[in-house]
Amino acid sequence: MKAIDTASMRAAYRPGFAMPRDFYMAPEVYESDIRDYWNRSWIWVGHESQIEAPGDYLVFDYGPESVIVARDRDGDIGAFQNVCRHRGSRVCLEASGNTRVFVCPYHAWTYELTGTLRRAREMGEGFDPADYGLLSLHLRNFEGLLFVCAAENPPEIDEGLAQLAPLVAPFDLRNTRVAHTATYTVPANWKLAVENYMECYHCANAHLDFARSHSIKDPGHKTEVLEQAMHPRSRAAGLPVQKVQRYEPGKATLFYKRYPLFDGYQTGSRTGEALAPLLGSLKGFDGGATDLQIGILNNFIVYSDHMVGYRFLPVSQMESKIEVVWFVRAGAEAGIDYNHDDLTWLWHVTSLDDERIIRHNQEGVKSHHFVPGPLSEMEWGIAAFYDDYFSVSAG
Repeated sequence: MKAIDTASMRAAYRPGFAMPRDFYMAPEVYESDIRDYWNRSWIWVGHESQIEAPGDYLVFDYGPESVIVARDRDGDIGAFQNVCRHRGSRVCLEASGNTRVFVCPYHAWTYELTGTLRRAREMGEGFDPADYGLLSLHLRNFEGLLFVCAAENPPEIDEGLAQLAPLVAPFDLRNTRVAHTATYTVPANWKLAVENYMECYHCANAHLDFARSHSIKDPGHKTEVLEQAMHPRSRAAGLPVQKVQRYEPGKATLFYKRYPLFDGYQTGSRTGEALAPLLGSLKGFDGGATDLQIGILNNFIVYSDHMVGYRFLPVSQMESKIEVVWFVRAGAEAGIDYNHDDLTWLWHVTSLDDERIIRHNQEGVKSHHFVPGPLSEMEWGIAAFYDDYFSVSAG
């Protein structure tokens, strides 16, 4: 079998069109995707509320990579490669937990919560434990949301986070908690899953429940009128209405926009009625939703009373996971302050739609007769993803 020249493929890509078949089907491309794109991007791995106590940790996986995020005895949070420095075994085998130290299950190399190697038996003279701590990753804690990057020189993000901070402050995302997490397995390359999220060209046709309430599926004069009507309500509720859009090579992608739901909808619910206590310092519902993107791979929809986080994780070349995380105000109790099924309904049915349409998309892309077509004006987000993909992976 002839080897794929990934550099030539990238050079031959036609801007303004979908990616050619080999970008989804070639094993060499998948390998370079993880090494050169995922490992050089900022990735949302969790929320600080998931590791509240000293010794708490969580494990986050993508492709062949695995990351430990832990709170040490001083209360500081660190992130490390889940790879033993001896012979490469996974160190943490559980998805989360609490521990005093990390012990490799193979040869019992023992690491502190800070990643420092504490003990390695019978290693001989001249062995210095200080040289063999767990490999650390860059970590940023933004309003309680935890992001990591494995690159030596990650994309600039601090300037962007400072720009976003006052816009998200009214939601007080640090003062939220995970209400539910759901995972949907998709037999498709991860890029098709990301591309699907990056456009709403398909929404009116493929997401009938979503389309009843969210105006973003129908750009144009009608939506602009709704947006202008929403702005005074947003300001009264304590929400800024500025838009942030940053797609620049070498910098983490940022997007923030409050857009209107259709009349009669206070939040993303089946009936339009509120689902949970208001977030943060909000003084009421404005009938809107915020699209928030911090790096292409990390997407959030923030309503007035809850937030939904979306990520699309590679499992293998032809398998991905859609992971959806619902957040509510800290202290809100299921069955008292919100109904679990009502809270999760919209983005559960929408994710089932996504699994179906991404699966069919991949089935068609498998064909040797697939020829990439031009992108719609409503698919500008896919073009932004491609720009980021090529700039980051070119390194």
